[in-house]
Amino acid sequence: MGAVRMRVQTTTCDPEPMQNGEAMSPDAQDSKGPPGDEENQGAVPSAPPLPQEPPPCPRPKLVFHAQLAHGSPTGRIHGFTNVRELYARIAEVFNISASEILFCTLNSHKVDMQKLLGGQIGLEDFIFAHVRGETKEVEVVKTEDALGLTITDNGAGYAFIKRIKEDSTIDQIKTVCVGDHIEAINDQSIVGCRHYEVAKMLKEQLRGTPFTLRLVEPKKAFDMIGQRTRAPKSSEGKMVSGKETLRLRSKGSATLEEIPDEIEDKAIKKVDDLLESYMGIRDLELATTIVEAGKNKKNPDDFAEALDSVLGDFGFPDVFLFEVWGAMGDMKNGRI
Repeated sequence: MGAVRMRVQTTTCDPEPMQNGEAMSPDAQDSKGPPGDEENQGAVPSAPPLPQEPPPCPRPKLVFHAQLAHGSPTGRIHGFTNVRELYARIAEVFNISASEILFCTLNSHKVDMQKLLGGQIGLEDFIFAHVRGETKEVEVVKTEDALGLTITDNGAGYAFIKRIKEDSTIDQIKTVCVGDHIEAINDQSIVGCRHYEVAKMLKEQLRGTPFTLRLVEPKKAFDMIGQRTRAPKSSEGKMVSGKETLRLRSKGSATLEEIPDEIEDKAIKKVDDLLESYMGIRDLELATTIVEAGKNKKNPDDFAEALDSVLGDFGFPDVFLFEVWGAMGDMKNGRI
């Protein structure tokens, strides 16, 4: 938002004029006029008016339309700068608690992970908020190192399942669905944990030892009951319209940005694939931040240092950083 500039006028008080070492009286001052111009004596010349600064250009008010995914009237959402504030505005409009919102999709009321609201909203996108539905508890026995889950989070403290790998351990448990919020592991609440923390906890579960997951599924509309969606591996893109998007950041204010060009967009998707391969998570906003951190770096050491300064909490493995740097090189050389 542009700053409002204010013009402050200061008046300098000059000492009174002196005549013969003494201050002149107001009458004496008035009697003195310009030589040879008796008619204008006593007139005080006025300074030319200061030029008026144009008023600041107001920032356009961005208004988005939204519904609850299971069905509701349409509401108008505005005045938010991050995901938490977005959820708060949605909650106000629909008279619910913000903690009821699990995640949002764009331009579809279905639990479609291709249309998940991540870090960007197209200026013409329609927002659907998915709220808490039924709670369920399942027992899982790990038969191999990987459960077959890909985890993401909503940016406001809820981790949920973004993908289930076919024929994996979790795929055998038919009550577990894409979109389910993981609320607890072995009765230990994980609300407030980031996706990478949840993925690490699941990875640490011992093979052959049963553990429990408490899940909360999104409330479903009538035409969604019975669905068990599995997100396809590719084509997870930003659902945007027009040339600009509103980018929501986990830290700092939202900004209007140009849509990344095709090459950069491919690099972001490649990094997102690497996040899934090495860390068991998918997060387009995180992938975008990683690509931005490496765009102007000339060597992997500078890239690793830049990444550590903004995403040090993630503790990325070296092999992951090596793969990402390779993807960045492919982007810069037009090979991607």
